[in-house]
Amino acid sequence: MGPLDALWHLLNFFAPALGVGVITAVLARLVWWRELRSAGFARLVIWACAGCAIGLVAALIIFERDGRMAGYALMLAGGSLALWWAGLRGARA
Repeated sequence: MGPLDALWHLLNFFAPALGVGVITAVLARLVWWRELRSAGFARLVIWACAGCAIGLVAALIIFERDGRMAGYALMLAGGSLALWWAGLRGARA
């Protein structure tokens, strides 16, 4: 495998984390707009994408392969936890 192929593999591995991170940040901003008023949108996207990427890497370590449904669930849990940490942790109901 050449360097360009390795780069494409790496980018395709993290593409779901980027997509799910952006979508969850947008949906969280729409649903909890009052609570997330003070949190910047870029901050939410960065935290969500980072949480999703950490979830994917953890799934790869735990299951030793990519593409399992439990791995995607772990990715979603990581992104949700990161969004909570970045914006909703100190919000009052």
